[in-house]
Amino acid sequence: MRLIEFHESDNKEHWLEEIKKSDWRAGPFLSKVLREGTFYDYVGEDSKVLMLVDDDKLLSYCTFAEKDDIQPTDLTPWVGFVYTFPEYRGHRYAGVLFDEVYRLAKEANITEVYLSTNHIGLYEKYGWEFLGMMDDMDGEPSRVYVKRIEKNVYEHSCK
Repeated sequence: MRLIEFHESDNKEHWLEEIKKSDWRAGPFLSKVLREGTFYDYVGEDSKVLMLVDDDKLLSYCTFAEKDDIQPTDLTPWVGFVYTFPEYRGHRYAGVLFDEVYRLAKEANITEVYLSTNHIGLYEKYGWEFLGMMDDMDGEPSRVYVKRIEKNVYEHSCK
């Protein structure tokens, strides 16, 4: 198992097809905007698509992006498009993706990351805190969560 970033991968066409297989409408949409080259228009220029893969199988993916479906807002960055294929659920693979998000956030001196969802009880398992309800771009209410990124105590003591 390894973690790769879509834009840095050697086989983008394969991963586009894998993302498109998601049984959730956001997966085919993500595949479409990546294929059309409009991904950055939706989520911002420094955004990433993180993928947990096992050989040529896509297990789980998410985005780490400037923007997501809560717009307009000053909150940034966002974790979005969080998806684990049904046959791989229950192994906390999303947690592997989140750990990479937290690492990237620490590297960029980001102290808070946001997530929008309608799920209750899933993201709390990973330490996300409910921030409140906000309307998404379709005008639908969405639960917004925040993950506070803490500096590692060990990191501070070594510097």
